[in-house]
Amino acid sequence: MEFIKPDTYIDFMRYRVPVIGTSLTLLALSLVSLFWPGPKLGLDFAGGTELEVQFTAPVTTAEIREALEAAGHPGADVVSVQGRANAYMLRVNETSTITEEVQAAIGSRLESALGDVEILQYKVSPGGDKISLRLSGPADLAVIRGAIEGEGSNGAEVRDVTQFGGSAENRYEALLVGVGDAVFRDLQAAFGERAPESPLRIEWVGPKAGEQLRNAAIQSMLYAVAFIMVYVAFRFDVRFAPGAVVSLFHDVTITAGVYVLFQKEMNLTTVAALLTVVGYSINDTIVIFDRIRENMGRYKDKSLAELINISSSQVLSRTLMTSATTLVSVSAFFVFGTSVIQDLSFALFIGISVGTYSSIYVAAPMTEWIDRRFFAKAA
Repeated sequence: MEFIKPDTYIDFMRYRVPVIGTSLTLLALSLVSLFWPGPKLGLDFAGGTELEVQFTAPVTTAEIREALEAAGHPGADVVSVQGRANAYMLRVNETSTITEEVQAAIGSRLESALGDVEILQYKVSPGGDKISLRLSGPADLAVIRGAIEGEGSNGAEVRDVTQFGGSAENRYEALLVGVGDAVFRDLQAAFGERAPESPLRIEWVGPKAGEQLRNAAIQSMLYAVAFIMVYVAFRFDVRFAPGAVVSLFHDVTITAGVYVLFQKEMNLTTVAALLTVVGYSINDTIVIFDRIRENMGRYKDKSLAELINISSSQVLSRTLMTSATTLVSVSAFFVFGTSVIQDLSFALFIGISVGTYSSIYVAAPMTEWIDRRFFAKAA
């Protein structure tokens, strides 16, 4: 039993005006949402410190937020980790406990404390949890610790100081209490017996690294669209390329808009999902374009609008069945997957759903309009 009979003819182009109007409305709302309220940038793009902890007894997200606020970590994000009892993912805006002023003060104290021993290299890790030194001669570990810790707010709390690389190299490393360690210690002080025993994971991304990742993500999207446009222009006809690109822009923008609407985090996983949506959407569009090209040679007396109806009707069964089976798989990931997999599958579900109709009602009508507007007169 066939899902749609081979000789089925649906006048898709008859309904293009209301459908395109709906798409333009959704597109406009999505574009507005990207600026207001704007995307919720994750750790990858915004920078900050993220740690995952598991409490020994039940606590609420409100309790954790209040404890972090009282400890000097305002605006912290607290998210429950599904599938793990009393586990939470915490994110704070700070990436380092050492400011530039503190770094300079520590450097000055080290120079004074080491005396004739010259500092050949002084480096603080971007996360502020480690200081690396290369000296011209040997130094006492206690002297290095004392210079780094200093007094008051111009110092850093040292966990350990070690020498590495052999005694002749005079390389030293001081492990500091970073933001993640400080947050974990604050949780232990606030929750006592209910506090987590040790952090499950600590990660940080500096603001500069986050900006670089954000720019790289935008570039990857632009490169993908540019290469697709060139491919479609050479593979089919130059009049097909703009429709394919507009359809991709439509799918990605609406998917991102829905992400903002549901306050989902934008991170590298989201970029991977959007690029997957781009690939899936162009695949559907190529299938329809390829059938249109075949029918252009078969039905030379028919207009492009009629060819679009014939071609879309012929591949409709394939399009719907492919999308439906893919959405079933994506839905399973969303229901049974972890939080990261759920965010990925959420974006894929929206993107594939939107892409299924955009290949018919955005890419194809755009191609017909370009043909009628620019090529029909020339012919």
